[in-house]
Amino acid sequence: MKKSGKVRLVLPSIKYARAYLKAYKEFAKIGEITALGVHVQLNKLDDFKIYLKRSRDNRKGINLPKGRVPSTTYWAMVGNRVVGRVDIRHKLNKGLRVIGGHIGYTVVPTERQKGYGTQMLALALKHTKKLGIKNVLVTCDDANTASKKIIESNGGKLINKVKHDDILRLRYNIKL
Repeated sequence: MKKSGKVRLVLPSIKYARAYLKAYKEFAKIGEITALGVHVQLNKLDDFKIYLKRSRDNRKGINLPKGRVPSTTYWAMVGNRVVGRVDIRHKLNKGLRVIGGHIGYTVVPTERQKGYGTQMLALALKHTKKLGIKNVLVTCDDANTASKKIIESNGGKLINKVKHDDILRLRYNIKL
């Protein structure tokens, strides 16, 4: 593992829009467009007005698309670089109980294997606790060894394994 910096979580803002766009483009290159959260096509800085409004609406639970729950998106920052994204869902629906859970996170491809994911989940758990959630559900694909390690190093206890869309998913509980 390469040496990593200290991660902090910030709400999306225009201040770090260029850094976010850089991360977004890196995900797009490998076909992970949805990896950075709020579903808005980002091609230029002007698109951020839509992104930021949707992010605020999600946090407040307003104008949500059918099947979505209130959630807070954070950008994981090291210095002025976006190294990942965390989504904290304020409550669960039927689908999120199977896959997704309370917290979803992703690390920018060139920033992986540096310990950022572990830091990101630890910080997300602090925010989740403030929402009053005591038993946090976090899921990952069985084949995602890195995510399994991140969840387990943050206290995740395996609840069970479920097959969803022909992929084996692991469901973990983290008690706060």
